[in-house]
Amino acid sequence: MQVKIVHGEAVTPHIADLARLRIEVFRAFPYLYEGSEDYETSYLATYARSPESLFVLAIDGERIVGASTGVPMTDASDEFKAPFLAAGIDPQQVFYFGESVLSSSYRGRGLGVRFFEEREAYARRLGRFDWCAFCAVERPKDHPLRPAGYAPLDEFWGRRGYAQRADLRTMLAWQDIGEEDETEKPMSFWLKPAR
Repeated sequence: MQVKIVHGEAVTPHIADLARLRIEVFRAFPYLYEGSEDYETSYLATYARSPESLFVLAIDGERIVGASTGVPMTDASDEFKAPFLAAGIDPQQVFYFGESVLSSSYRGRGLGVRFFEEREAYARRLGRFDWCAFCAVERPKDHPLRPAGYAPLDEFWGRRGYAQRADLRTMLAWQDIGEEDETEKPMSFWLKPAR
């Protein structure tokens, strides 16, 4: 297992593999994402265009089995910036963690912790951020596709020092598995001081 760090356009050769990995992982609850390689390729290209973006890639042999991303919030889309602006937090002070995705057979090996450590260390090295932030979908506890025994990652995030901010929320639309159209989902932000 190799962990490789790349920035900006250097991720371009990996975008197709990352798009497939995101679709694979986000099909599971709570995201239930139907997925489209065209959309994923376009989404990842926005990160690649940011020279200060970060991609932490977990590679087994030749296959990418996990990835974690980060980007200065100023380079993220408006849906992510708007809640911070509304709360009086300057997006220039926020390093945004896009996602952590890991194939299920590679979980429980410490890679999730490593993904957070690498992104936090990078934000500190850049030296101008007050906050590290990410957002997560909120699904009702009685959602019909919630698996028995499902445990949200709230405790894991809390142990890493992140706190959910009720005042920082946004809505993102995607097509759920089995749906005909995209629907908006509530997303809440979690923050941790960057320094």
